[in-house]
Amino acid sequence: MFLTKSSSLLDAFFNVVYPQDCCICQREVRRRHLGVVCEECWQSTTLFTDFESICWKCGVPLLFPKQFASKDLRCRKCDSQPFTTARAVGIYEKALRQSVLELKRRPNMARQLQLLLQAVASLSPFHQCTRIVPVPLHPVRERARGFNQAAVIARTVSVATGLAVDYRSLVRILYSEKHRAGLDAKGRRETVSNAFEVTQQRVIQGENILLVDDVLTTGATANSCATVLLEAGAGTVSVLTIARSRR
Repeated sequence: MFLTKSSSLLDAFFNVVYPQDCCICQREVRRRHLGVVCEECWQSTTLFTDFESICWKCGVPLLFPKQFASKDLRCRKCDSQPFTTARAVGIYEKALRQSVLELKRRPNMARQLQLLLQAVASLSPFHQCTRIVPVPLHPVRERARGFNQAAVIARTVSVATGLAVDYRSLVRILYSEKHRAGLDAKGRRETVSNAFEVTQQRVIQGENILLVDDVLTTGATANSCATVLLEAGAGTVSVLTIARSRR
């Protein structure tokens, strides 16, 4: 999924005037739609396809030969998690990791990442979804950053699905000083326990929610959000992220 002829002249212009090195290998990024990572590093990143052996519910890679995703393929470790299904573009590594980090710095998504995300959003697990909800930041953190990266992701997914984005019904009410990177599963659960609230229950009732965020690691954030959405009357909650951990 790499753009070619239509952008080649523009790429050539920017490569001369504004040369950019890959933030992973420092080779030149010759095609600007790739973002901050070169084509070679994108190609070495683990990206999921519609023929991966993944758990139908949580989307974790399974140690089976590649085959079409089936509801019979389950890791069983996610059985108690409240969301219906979760999918990601690929593993949180290399190009996807750097793209997520860049999105946390600037509210712009590279065209390459947009295309990959929109392709996943069009898969069958999400066909029943009726409303997109981005995972909210606490107002203090959002003011400090200047934007919510999940809202940027939601707008991209909306283009592919035609679904409206609901920015208001789900809010974060607890602020955590802890930096989540490096925390174990228990620590991550503690930072999001009772952290979210549905403010417009009437809007959420009966909706099949597509919850979007940047990364799925332990699932603590997705589970916390899904729990309050379901308690507010949502029919189902599905999860879509740019990347996910290998476990």
